[in-house]
Amino acid sequence: MPAQTPQKQPNLLAGIPFVKGHGTGNDFLLILDPSGQIDLDSRSVAAACDRHRGVGADGLIRAVRSEHVPEGRALLQGFPDAEWFMDYWNGDGSSSEMCGNGVRVFVHFLAEKGLVSLEAGATVAVATRGGVKRVAASPDGYSVDMGPWEFIHPDSAIARGTDSLVEVQGLDVARPALSVSMGNPHTVVALASPEELAAAGLHAAPLVTPTPPQGTNVELVVPHDPLVEDGVGVVTMRVHERGVGETQSCGTGACAAAAAIRYWAGDSAPSRWAVGVPGGAVGVVFHAGVDGREHVELSGPAELVAEGVLFPASFPAGP
Repeated sequence: MPAQTPQKQPNLLAGIPFVKGHGTGNDFLLILDPSGQIDLDSRSVAAACDRHRGVGADGLIRAVRSEHVPEGRALLQGFPDAEWFMDYWNGDGSSSEMCGNGVRVFVHFLAEKGLVSLEAGATVAVATRGGVKRVAASPDGYSVDMGPWEFIHPDSAIARGTDSLVEVQGLDVARPALSVSMGNPHTVVALASPEELAAAGLHAAPLVTPTPPQGTNVELVVPHDPLVEDGVGVVTMRVHERGVGETQSCGTGACAAAAAIRYWAGDSAPSRWAVGVPGGAVGVVFHAGVDGREHVELSGPAELVAEGVLFPASFPAGP
């Protein structure tokens, strides 16, 4: 009996203009939908982000005015200046809270479209599923107040300095780790050397025990020797992002990595950090927020590299 031809489903992004951008190699497709007319679904997003059969990206970002999405309307009650909502989707078609590199690229995209202005000293409030983030121009591109960071697991686990074990392909034994929330979950592992970092196989998702309730991103981090240079902590990391795989960079991951290494380093650790990633470098600064909690500021570049229109292709239905 001949094999049946798979059914096709329409790509809901067919005919939609897009711009491609990246922040330190973490790349995104950006689409402008001010009045919330575009329906997104996981299959269409995954098809567009596929690196062999689509345009290719780590994620897709829809720019929509906050008043047109439920999460945005809720945030407008407390932050009326958060006009734009960053609707972020991972490359596998799953939605996510936010993305530190993505929010810089998002604001750069809006600025290039003439939809926001970043005059000297001005900030842009961006609504995300992880709360409102404020973005300003900086010497290296854009800086973002990522909000407060916090540990994911109970205080009893934190008192021991670690809260989980992580198994990574290419590393001989499970490594102790610390889980940090930046509005999205991260699990940070410190490694002893660049050789260990290079040997890690991040094509497969590391096994984290226990896994945070919403899953987790995993950062493998090597502190430099010396750790502090001219008052700045220096680390290098690689990351496996949930719903994506290994990426060239992760902004929230860089913040989480700096937070964990700073915690392990003790009270004398600096507040400023330089985090090297495969796609470049970002800056991380810890400072007191107006809410009385310690906030994290992320800075780094954002670039737009191409634009086009998604063709009206169809793709096979999933199971």
